[in-house]
Amino acid sequence: MSIYARSAAFYDALQRSAGRDYAAEAALAHESIVARTRSGGNALLDVGCGTGRHLDYLREWYACEGLDVDRAMLGIAQARLRDVPLHAQDMIGFNLGRRFDAIVCLGGTIGYAPNVRLLEQTMETFARHLHPGGVLVLEPWLQPSQWREGEIDATFADEPELKVARMSVHRRDGNVSILNYNYMVAAADGVRTFSEPHRLVLFTDEEYRRALTRARFAADFVTADDAGHGRYVGIRA
Repeated sequence: MSIYARSAAFYDALQRSAGRDYAAEAALAHESIVARTRSGGNALLDVGCGTGRHLDYLREWYACEGLDVDRAMLGIAQARLRDVPLHAQDMIGFNLGRRFDAIVCLGGTIGYAPNVRLLEQTMETFARHLHPGGVLVLEPWLQPSQWREGEIDATFADEPELKVARMSVHRRDGNVSILNYNYMVAAADGVRTFSEPHRLVLFTDEEYRRALTRARFAADFVTADDAGHGRYVGIRA
């Protein structure tokens, strides 16, 4: 069963409620790509594309494809983006048999790589799917210094036919952040509750940079705000 099997249907409602700006995030990725790309094409792969909201905007500039391991999320994306090829594969070792001019991996999805060795394998997989001179835009999950142990997180969606509350308390096990989301969902068919565990690794800046270097990326970290959030932008040698 996919990790989002029970929550995929209202994932977008929660993101809307939280004020997530997919258009701005896509524009920042596009800005990073056009400033550095040397491959000469416009084929883009969105790794960890989820419900396809970034692809909604990225396809204005690129010939896009998406990839995600979660079939529930991909089903929603495919209904929205019928003309965009989508692939149900794991980011760590996928093989699409072709190369792209840009790869984006946004929203901290990379934190689902279970350890440093598999982080490095994921970077190698990205590099193998890029043309020389192609660009990787990678938004990291939180780093250890950014994690707030015990922080209470709550998101609420209040729409005419759907009410959702998602709550968790931040926990940590070594270098792994633990988000045990607890949901209460009210819809026409009644009210239900369930939990959904997520474990994402708190990789360090050094670990990200080493993985990128070993995969033959020339990479910089571009800071987006005063809190140190940003993205790694790498050019494939």
